[in-house]
Amino acid sequence: NSINKVPPGFRFHPTDEELVVHFLQRKAALLPCHPDVIPDLHLYPYDPWELDGKALGEGKQWYYYSRRSENRNTRNGYWKAMGMEESVVNRSSSRRVGIKKYLVFFIGEAEGGGGVKTDWIMHEYRLSDSDSSSGSSRSSKRRGHNSKIDYSKWVICRVYERSCSTSDEEDGGMELSCLDEVFLSLDDDDEISNCH
Repeated sequence: NSINKVPPGFRFHPTDEELVVHFLQRKAALLPCHPDVIPDLHLYPYDPWELDGKALGEGKQWYYYSRRSENRNTRNGYWKAMGMEESVVNRSSSRRVGIKKYLVFFIGEAEGGGGVKTDWIMHEYRLSDSDSSSGSSRSSKRRGHNSKIDYSKWVICRVYERSCSTSDEEDGGMELSCLDEVFLSLDDDDEISNCH
């Protein structure tokens, strides 16, 4: 499927700001995005190791659109929010344009806090509240009042396996933020649960 692949010679290494401004804002406003390479996987709760060939893969990272949801269960586990969020800021205007949330994948049942923590990590990007509301109003005007999909609820997910993404050689030079460094140092389940 060509939507999951980038053209020859094309590398997909967007910054947080580019993911939010160029891709997510345009998605929320129903505007075309070029290149249109990030697929919608919001109806398919794939385990992270199933994303290869379905999400946009670049190196050892996978990108896809999803919907904001508290239920992040998959067939074999669930994504658990770490309670850490980071503002995504437009460098030219210094205005907050989005929010980056951190999640980790657990194998097992979510009930009772069970499951085994894995090295799979997700960065979930959503629009800031002001952009979400404006995107929603533009979308409803453009599509009419009968639409059941609120495009302001879209998020972009960046998924990678920690053991494959901690060196510049393997991740193509993706810089880790301060929160990434803190997050990657949390190896004890008790420490992680205290982040909520």
